[in-house]
Amino acid sequence: MKKKHIFLILFSLYCFFGWSQKGTPTEAEIEKKVTELLSKMTLEEKVGQMTNIAVTIFETKGQPGVFDMAKLNEAVQKYHIGSLQNIPNSGAPTQKKWNEIMTSINNETNKTRLKIPILYGIDAIHGANYTAEGTLFPQEIGLAATFNTAITKKGAQISAYETRASSIPWVFSPDLDLPRNPSWSRIWESFGEDSYLTTQMGLAMVEGFEGNDAGSKYQVGTCLKHFIGYGSTTTGKDRTPSIIPERVLRQYDLPIYEAAIKAGAKSIMISSGEINGTPVHASKQLLTDILKNELGFKGVVITDWKDIIYLHTRHKVAETNRDAVRIAVLAGVDVSMVPEDYSFYTDLLDLVKKGEVPMSRIDDAVTRVLRMKMQLNLFNSNISDPKDYPKFASQEFIDEAYKAASESITLLKNSNAVLPLNKSEKILVTGPTANSMKYLNGGWSYNWQGELSDSFASGKMTILEALQNKAGKEKVLYTLGADLAIEDDAEIQKAVELAKDASKIILCLGEKNYTETPGDIGNLYISSSQIKLALALSKLNKPIILVLNEGRPRLISDFEDKMNAVVQCYLPGNEGGRALADILYGDVNPSGRLPYNYPRYSNSLEKYNRKYTESLGDEEQNNDAKYEKSYNPQFEFGTGLSYTTFTYTNLKIDKAEINNTDSITVTVDVKNTGSKAGKEAVLLYLTDLYASITPEVKSLKRFEKISLAPNESKTVTFVLNPKDLQFVNNDLKWISEKGTFRIQISDLKQEFLLK
Repeated sequence: MKKKHIFLILFSLYCFFGWSQKGTPTEAEIEKKVTELLSKMTLEEKVGQMTNIAVTIFETKGQPGVFDMAKLNEAVQKYHIGSLQNIPNSGAPTQKKWNEIMTSINNETNKTRLKIPILYGIDAIHGANYTAEGTLFPQEIGLAATFNTAITKKGAQISAYETRASSIPWVFSPDLDLPRNPSWSRIWESFGEDSYLTTQMGLAMVEGFEGNDAGSKYQVGTCLKHFIGYGSTTTGKDRTPSIIPERVLRQYDLPIYEAAIKAGAKSIMISSGEINGTPVHASKQLLTDILKNELGFKGVVITDWKDIIYLHTRHKVAETNRDAVRIAVLAGVDVSMVPEDYSFYTDLLDLVKKGEVPMSRIDDAVTRVLRMKMQLNLFNSNISDPKDYPKFASQEFIDEAYKAASESITLLKNSNAVLPLNKSEKILVTGPTANSMKYLNGGWSYNWQGELSDSFASGKMTILEALQNKAGKEKVLYTLGADLAIEDDAEIQKAVELAKDASKIILCLGEKNYTETPGDIGNLYISSSQIKLALALSKLNKPIILVLNEGRPRLISDFEDKMNAVVQCYLPGNEGGRALADILYGDVNPSGRLPYNYPRYSNSLEKYNRKYTESLGDEEQNNDAKYEKSYNPQFEFGTGLSYTTFTYTNLKIDKAEINNTDSITVTVDVKNTGSKAGKEAVLLYLTDLYASITPEVKSLKRFEKISLAPNESKTVTFVLNPKDLQFVNNDLKWISEKGTFRIQISDLKQEFLLK
């Protein structure tokens, strides 16, 4: 009798957990198991699943990275927490250390009644950047500059592989914010200013991270961020208000998330900001009516750091923290990144018991959490075996990161072909970003602000080291030249004196490593200490190559005209120094293009897809007056030079007239008419000449990256569909209107009529 009883228990456990041994369960199996498990859970266990805590609260006081197991026990056994995030205060753990951390957590959850595994998430935004020795790629703004979705997808696949190797199944990526102010501190976490480019890159990243099976031991679940309108602050400061008409939100921002949701993204993080006076975390219209109901999102909706608490302390829409919990959960939040106490748990428990939050809302949220855990196959062993990940930090992966950096770096100016350099000439390398890995990686690198990059990436090459490795130390002079912030005339004079012995100057400027609010600035111009260095060197009348390492376009108009070449590196990652050196010396032909307009002045921040009234010139009505042109960026979106030349011919469209259900096929011939092999991003823009909502001057609709040998030609084909001709009208409907449309590729144009 006793043996039979044991057999029945084991059989029951197999029926519940055994399916996972066969791989990720089917959708039908998941829904059935979620329903069964939900029916067995207490209210306390359910509310625990909605609670996300930072792993740092388990650390022993004064001992970063050392867990107090009693604190972990309390979190799991008393508060039933469902998810964890962040890294120890000691910085990025090794792959082995991550597995030890995850094993400790797993052992604790296995002591619980239902043995529901913890869901662990990490900010793996440009590679496994929170695992020591992980492969670091360019930040998203650099990936956007490649205009190559294959590179972006491959990078996400490698990031997924190395993150799962650390036993972590969930990444807070991709960032799909559409920034409208270039001073915003998270520009570099985005794919730039264009909605279509962001959509395509976001899709590539979701596909790379999740693959066909996010529960695979080589894939991870994604968390899109930050829904929605986060990058549109009127002040340009992080976590400050936005004013965005719903028509604009629906035309430019919402389609980005809609596409990623259709691609299978498992979770979404909510914007820390507010739109038109309503914090997004408090908006039932955005989170439930639009995101969950209209877009049909079935995944997990999670807050950002402390953002329910901030409804009370910052936004002032909730009189108490308890009221903030009620507002956010009823708006549609499923999981609260509390993340340093259990206030959300205790307040939500009380709210449900007193009938202020219905059990149906709790069950919906917990269903989403359990579904995601099963989709990620966490009920199977969620601890990775290192033997399954032989490619971790491999040369193969490093080569892919190098390739991504090489295609991201953008040549914006090259007067009199000052580039490429000759290895026989002596150069001076100077500037505050020339000799530190911090300025190649930026934030979210080994820790939050990225200040540990020089120690964690000590085996990688800075710009200076890469140039010395390339040409020999005897050909590469160096001095700091300037601090990022502090003006030092003596340092500038050192650079001026040393430059007299060099034939060319590599001037490395930029900004500090940062992310979020610590990156807020009050002045978009590059720092005065750097401007002073640039102007001093320019008086020598020697060729200067300006190399920019920056997360956003810091204004350089005070001295750009005195630079012979300008190279935008963005934040290219650990292989960025090598990639830049190869580009400067001509071993790699640059092919990046700007994913945003680079402004010339701080009060002239028009986007490339501006309205006609933003670019008045010869049509200005007061043509007898002197005035500055309305639209005059330093460099326009899509700018990117090469060491070869590409000629565009034979732009053709297959129909001169279409109706609103027709597609249109566009072809163009591209020829490499120079002497070097090169890659070219072919960009197709569309213009609606007249519309009831004022049309844009032009809007990117398609792009393709191609490679051409000298004298080689390719025909590039694009297909536009009816949705490409549509816009959102004042009734919030997507419509197209009859009239003439213009297609532009390079300087070629063709028009067609929509009947």
